[in-house]
Amino acid sequence: MNQTKYMKMSKDNKDKKVKLNKDSFKNIIRFALPYWPWFVLAFALIICISVADILQPLIIKFAIDDNISLALVNEMTIDEATKNLGMLALVYVGLALIHFLFGFVQEYTLQKTGSRIIMEMRNKMFDHVQRLPFSYFDKTPVGTIVTRICNDTSAISEFYTGVLINFFNDIFIMVGILITMFIMDVRLTLLTIAVLPLIAFASITFRLKARKAFHRIRTKLAAINAFISEHVSGMKIIQAFNMEKKKDEEFAEINNDYYDANMSRIKIFGIFRPFMDVVKSFSLALVIYIGAKQVIGTSLEVGVLYLFIRYIGNFFQPIMNLTEMFNTTQSAVVAADRISSVFDTKPESDHEIREPLLTPENCRGRIEFDHVWFAYIDEIWVLKDVSFTVEPGESIAIVGMTGAGKTSIINLLCGFYEIQKGSIRIDGVDIKDMTKQELRHLVGMVRQDVFMFSGSVLHNITLDNDNITLEQAQEAAIMTNADDFIRELPGQYDYQLNEGGSVLSEGQRQLISFARAIVTNPKILVLDEATSNIDSETERLIQDALVKLMQNRTSISIAHRLSTIQNSDKIIVLNNGRIMEQGSHDQLFEMRGLYYDLYRLQFE
Repeated sequence: MNQTKYMKMSKDNKDKKVKLNKDSFKNIIRFALPYWPWFVLAFALIICISVADILQPLIIKFAIDDNISLALVNEMTIDEATKNLGMLALVYVGLALIHFLFGFVQEYTLQKTGSRIIMEMRNKMFDHVQRLPFSYFDKTPVGTIVTRICNDTSAISEFYTGVLINFFNDIFIMVGILITMFIMDVRLTLLTIAVLPLIAFASITFRLKARKAFHRIRTKLAAINAFISEHVSGMKIIQAFNMEKKKDEEFAEINNDYYDANMSRIKIFGIFRPFMDVVKSFSLALVIYIGAKQVIGTSLEVGVLYLFIRYIGNFFQPIMNLTEMFNTTQSAVVAADRISSVFDTKPESDHEIREPLLTPENCRGRIEFDHVWFAYIDEIWVLKDVSFTVEPGESIAIVGMTGAGKTSIINLLCGFYEIQKGSIRIDGVDIKDMTKQELRHLVGMVRQDVFMFSGSVLHNITLDNDNITLEQAQEAAIMTNADDFIRELPGQYDYQLNEGGSVLSEGQRQLISFARAIVTNPKILVLDEATSNIDSETERLIQDALVKLMQNRTSISIAHRLSTIQNSDKIIVLNNGRIMEQGSHDQLFEMRGLYYDLYRLQFE
């Protein structure tokens, strides 16, 4: 089976050495800085909890050695011992209550803060993605973008809620326990930590292997999301061409890669955790054996042995936590690196807030392409030295074979891409000097592939522009001949469409897109194959609407069906990125050139 791009994505970096990226780590911390008071509060609470955890075994030690043992050998009265034990029991319960109450507040504070950070991060990412140039979406699958905004931010959330504070908690507990054990008995403490070199070796090995596993999992998850996103969108094509079996096989291979990556992680954790338990058990057995001999020989108190037994479990758990925290951190850093790649992609160039150079009210609509060169990739030129002028109120059409560069002209005029050479001007103002918002207020666009958002018909006309009233939307629909069929829908303008508007015919969606384009009263109207996929009746409605829409507007139309553009003031003929002919239909027909050949090809 040929490798799809998703399979390639899932295999990328398979053997690449993963390294901590300091800049990405700084980005993780940067998002948390505005919330530092809450993290300080959580840190203070977790220190109190740690102190309570360290003190609780000490309370039991004091109960055994300073009360129970003394009472057993009649060195303390039973009443006195009972009184002391009651006080120690109250202190123990008090420490448990502190652990419960402070633990609840700390966990709630940490989870709430982490969730707010991730919410803000996702908001900023979505806002940033909306302002990225079209070239970014040409190269980046939708599923990958979804992974960045959803899954990768969740990985960072785990760092905020599970690592950032708990790291200091585990360090504090380890140091506190170690100091207490040294105070109680140096020999037993040295026996306890004798296994630390073995633990260090196991932890480093685990860290390196788990780091690679987490990286592979995220890469393969992005591949799955990208595959599903594209193929769900293209499900009609898959079913129409009986591609289900082949796509099942492709998805199964990608999904199997993801499964293998997860199994690698499971094996690593499956070995590390039991191994750490064995090391802990060995250390515990050693302490019990040596400590019990000392207790029997009366050189060690029973309470101290109990304390060591309790502390060994509490000492090794933070070591395991810290090792796994490192990999959570690594997973978060990998996610942060991916998120940083999104933020590092420069948005469409925009200018400082100022008064617009042109508005739909003062714009005349004169368009100039002045020696424009453009390439999507490097210097593979799509447009070559293109120059033409469209006068205010003039209608022009651009024709040519597939790949001639027609749509590229439209994309450049709308500011979707930046040109490499030359200039594009509207009323003498270079569009590079305009903000994207300013430029797109001047240009209304109707594309061949109409997209409908989930929501009401009114929402799809106004696109949630609060400055557009229902009356204005209805007026635009009437002008584009869309009002009649909208009135027949249940709920009319409040009728709810699903994503893509599949309940509407292509012609109905196209009529709504016409209303959407002119509702803001743009001075320039751009039609990109707007009548190519509609029936004759809808085409008649659109042609009737176009007569009204083009009045007092500059318009540029791209069309394969030459019958729809014969009345244009000027027709530009493109071939291989260059303008070959310009003129009216009659003038070009008389020239017997490329336009004449295209015309004969369609009608003869």
